[in-house]
Amino acid sequence: MPKRGERVARPARKGEWELRHTGGSVDGWEQLCAQAPGPAGDAWDALSRDPFARSARQHPLHGALGRAFVGPRQLEQWQYEVTGAARIWYCADRQRKVVHLTMVSVGHPKATE
Repeated sequence: MPKRGERVARPARKGEWELRHTGGSVDGWEQLCAQAPGPAGDAWDALSRDPFARSARQHPLHGALGRAFVGPRQLEQWQYEVTGAARIWYCADRQRKVVHLTMVSVGHPKATE
């Protein structure tokens, strides 16, 4: 539960996907919002509209990074390039219309180098 003084999360509008954190994304999201609030907001908008849209910024990851477990379910993992270095990795659950943020980093993830 959020506590007094914490930022308020934007609710999903009708037809939008809901964004949720997994264990590894909370701190990274807070850092991203502090360092690049405009691009972080643009990423939120893009992921809540269509997490499966393909663009220069948004695409599926490949190889071992291409799938990730969210709870007991293994889902396809995608990447959204927020800035030149910052990345959001996520898995979208089509059944629940939820985007699970699996990793948020203000620096380029070493796993993709």
